[in-house]
Amino acid sequence: MLSDTARQFVAAPDELRDRVILITGAGDGIGRAAALACAGHGATVVLLGRTQAKLEAVYDEIVAGGSPEPAIAVLDLARAQGPDYFQIAEQIERTWGRLDGLLHNASMLGQRAPIEHYDIGIWHQVIHLNLNVPFILTQVLIPLLRKSADASIVFTSSGVGREGRAYWGAYAASKFGIEGLSQTLADELKTEARIRSNCINPGGTRTRMRAAAYPGEDPLSRPEPGSLMATYLWLLGPASRGVTGHSLDCQ
Repeated sequence: MLSDTARQFVAAPDELRDRVILITGAGDGIGRAAALACAGHGATVVLLGRTQAKLEAVYDEIVAGGSPEPAIAVLDLARAQGPDYFQIAEQIERTWGRLDGLLHNASMLGQRAPIEHYDIGIWHQVIHLNLNVPFILTQVLIPLLRKSADASIVFTSSGVGREGRAYWGAYAASKFGIEGLSQTLADELKTEARIRSNCINPGGTRTRMRAAAYPGEDPLSRPEPGSLMATYLWLLGPASRGVTGHSLDCQ
């Protein structure tokens, strides 16, 4: 299985050398771990998030480790408008002229409630950030991804994005949408071998979102984000070239 191949992958120290990779939600959690891992294997990482202080902390950690200097893009994706997306694209094009990797990591949990009582406003917020934003950002960045010799788009899915579960509401619906978006994009781009589109399901991980979803759970019972990075490095690097339209599990 591809998931097993990815989980067992051991990246070379320079696995992502010369690659430019944009990571959303890069300030903490899985996004931070992915940024550190990608940079640690040679990538130039564009750190996108809404909290400058968190992004600067990740920036400092990357530079202190001797990895390529990253870039910071402060943007609240939940409130972003059209010009904001194009400004990100223009910054990348002006600096590097291409984009080699795009990791859609930013998302929100929303409300844990039955559909019958789910707040409509929160539903719209979750669907927008978790599904609409990855669609918009991908659409805006496809021209830059086409300028790469080997580009990888990675969407973040979930177990509840494959089998609906009670009380997961908009979060589950948005992740079902992400699976469909990734597959549709992969099929549309199948004649362009240079761009691939896949989903990744990190599984239960020691993050703030997991703690909010399962307040009674011992957080130490879940793996740290850094322990899942083999799958991310495999999908974002050359080892998975030609793999598209799939959904992989980290655990």
